[in-house]
Amino acid sequence: MSPLLILRVHADLRLGLGHVARALAIQEAWRAHGGQACIAISGDARARRVGGGTHPFLDEPLPCEARYLGEDLHAALPADLKSRAAAVLVDQWDTSTAFLQALRPLKVAVMEDDTDAHETADLLFQPFLEGVRWPDHPVKVVNGCKVRPFETTSGSCRVLRGSSFIVVDKTALELRPKRMPLQPLAVHKLLVTFGGSDGPNLAQKAFDTLARLAAEDRWRGACTLLAPNGIQGDPFPGCTVLHSLPQLTRRIPGFDAIWCSAGVTLAESLCMGIPATVWGQNERQHGILSDLAMANGCFDLGVGPEADLGIVREALAQWLGPEGQDNRQEQVRDGMLLVDGLAAMRIAQELWRLAEIPA
Repeated sequence: MSPLLILRVHADLRLGLGHVARALAIQEAWRAHGGQACIAISGDARARRVGGGTHPFLDEPLPCEARYLGEDLHAALPADLKSRAAAVLVDQWDTSTAFLQALRPLKVAVMEDDTDAHETADLLFQPFLEGVRWPDHPVKVVNGCKVRPFETTSGSCRVLRGSSFIVVDKTALELRPKRMPLQPLAVHKLLVTFGGSDGPNLAQKAFDTLARLAAEDRWRGACTLLAPNGIQGDPFPGCTVLHSLPQLTRRIPGFDAIWCSAGVTLAESLCMGIPATVWGQNERQHGILSDLAMANGCFDLGVGPEADLGIVREALAQWLGPEGQDNRQEQVRDGMLLVDGLAAMRIAQELWRLAEIPA
């Protein structure tokens, strides 16, 4: 019988659908191993749609089983679902010791945690929160087991750190160029998106910033801005404002650069060699982005809701123009090294091993 993996996620205005997108990529890799998957989701109306079996981004059924658990972030798994599963991966940003303990006797893995709750679990994936750049060597032998530098323990929980576990959709891997793409002298086509919900309404601030640069003749490119909450003001020449862009992953390579926040879209852009400038939607997210920027994976513009737009305009004008060409080219190189598109398969392999399923 094919082992069942439960992907426990949450979707609301604050979290958006990024965790669901990550779950979809992981379930596909898990099923490629011969397993079955179920997305168990809590949250708002979008979560209800996913839990009802409908794809969050396409008008088609989900490729795997799904359950809607209600609005509560810490809603328990149904007993009948839990009894069929081999393991559960919790990916909902906020978790607790009691919530993870309630998942026993299943094997429990967690995706990202900055508290001590994960010490209750068996396995923790930390793609961002403990640094993105970790080497594979040298290998040490600890208690008779080979341990690589990106591996550690926290209590009894095994921890896997770094960008090798930054998940992207398989489409990004398919579209990843074989050779490093060359950056134009200046950015001619810019994509701006801060997620499907954009709770802080960063799209409006980005619009105002770019409109000012265009009015001052400091940038002459074209901009496609995704604004789920709409925009106040008339689009400036070259600016197209859309509510959303279907099949966004496939559209990203058509742009010279992207302005976004942390999430799957940023990871996919890095994987496909598209340079990114970033705004954190909050302090917690900015911690992730600043670490990526330290590894030269993106250009950090700070915390979006608190940003000084005058400083942002100056930085952005240079990054978009000829002065920023070398910087953007180096980001393409380093971003592609950080995100190779194989994380979903690595995670599925680790979960398979955790569930002690024979090869």
